Amino acid sequence: MAQILAGDIRKGTTFEYKSGVYTVTEFQHVKPGKGAAFVRTTLKNVKTGQVLTDETFNPTTKLETAQVETKKMTYSYFDGEFYVFVDDEWNETRLTLSQVEDALKYIRENDTVTVRFLYDEAFSVEPENFVELKVIEAEPGVKGNTATNVTKAAKVETGATFQVPMFVEEGDTIRIDTRTGEYMSRV
Repeated sequence: MAQILAGDIRKGTTFEYKSGVYTVTEFQHVKPGKGAAFVRTTLKNVKTGQVLTDETFNPTTKLETAQVETKKMTYSYFDGEFYVFVDDEWNETRLTLSQVEDALKYIRENDTVTVRFLYDEAFSVEPENFVELKVIEAEPGVKGNTATNVTKAAKVETGATFQVPMFVEEGDTIRIDTRTGEYMSRV
């Protein structure tokens, strides 16, 4: 099985740790003024959803990578219990809320996503890096308030709320970076 150095892990890296398989949800390389550098992470167990916060590693620690496969799929529908995704051959994959929760604010029915599998069992969904969503609710901009970096809340068609510039209005379509959750531009 392949190994990865802790210093090379990034968001989305999946590896075996403490008799489970975890994916990195947050990481930070820390280089203190005194002492050795280390990597601080937040990990999520891909099977149970258990979250481990503030797990630290020496950058030279070797970790066993887990064999993760990805497949492009289309979000089809929510049946009241499961979120259903289909591939090109119309094979269905059913996922629970905890498995898709992070992606839901970016995806709508018929959107293409990447579903991640561990040993042929789906465990998470990743939206495209950039998505375009329609603004359904936005506070009106205040006339004369054109200072740079002034933002307001805007609700999009998925139900999520993002911070957007003052000029964005209800009915506009905006581009969001799903890796950071930040507004990129008006479309």
